[in-house]
Amino acid sequence: MSDHRRILVVDDEPQITRVLRTTLSSQGYDLRVANDGETALEIIKDWTPDLVITDLSMPNMDGLELCRRVRDRSQVPIIVLSVKEEERTKVRALDLGADDYVTKPFNMKELLARVRANLRRAPAERTVPDVIEMGDLRIDMQAHSVVVGGREVRLTPKEFDLLVHLARNANKVLTHRALLAAVWGPNSVEQPEYVRVFVNHLRKKLEVDGARQYIVTEPWVGYRFEPGD
Repeated sequence: MSDHRRILVVDDEPQITRVLRTTLSSQGYDLRVANDGETALEIIKDWTPDLVITDLSMPNMDGLELCRRVRDRSQVPIIVLSVKEEERTKVRALDLGADDYVTKPFNMKELLARVRANLRRAPAERTVPDVIEMGDLRIDMQAHSVVVGGREVRLTPKEFDLLVHLARNANKVLTHRALLAAVWGPNSVEQPEYVRVFVNHLRKKLEVDGARQYIVTEPWVGYRFEPGD
């Protein structure tokens, strides 16, 4: 169960909010619903959510502006709901601070899995550990070392920086632009080929001999690091 974690749902479609309210409440989450971004911001003033789920296309204040305004004041995880025709808008939302997305019409099991993953990740953002351990992966910041399944993996400094950033944002969708800015600096954001090349390098080094896949491609968007159990 959820221990009554708070979720704010923002969508102007009554059928969507009705389904989300019913399903999420049945899982034990404490729900509030807003029909647009302005109402959502008013709710947040007096009620701090642990997660925000927002549509992108809404009247008065759309999901993009809501993402920007929420991120200005909080690091609360944000999941955006989009349709397939909104690829560019979805990427823009992620660049503005959204953490994840689900495409409409969505599978409720998939949405619940994303909700759980983002709620698990949220508390970890407050601390930056010297060692990251996820499943059979171990990253030691001080020693600059990486071990996968007991096997030491030798990485270049930039490969190491990219892996650390992905691991610190596990289960979160990271756009090409966000990865470039974080690892290569703001002057590199128009060169997405950097990311593709280095992700391929990391995959070859981490995922040998049939090892599980850590870095998942989100087509036209970026990458998601899935550490497993």
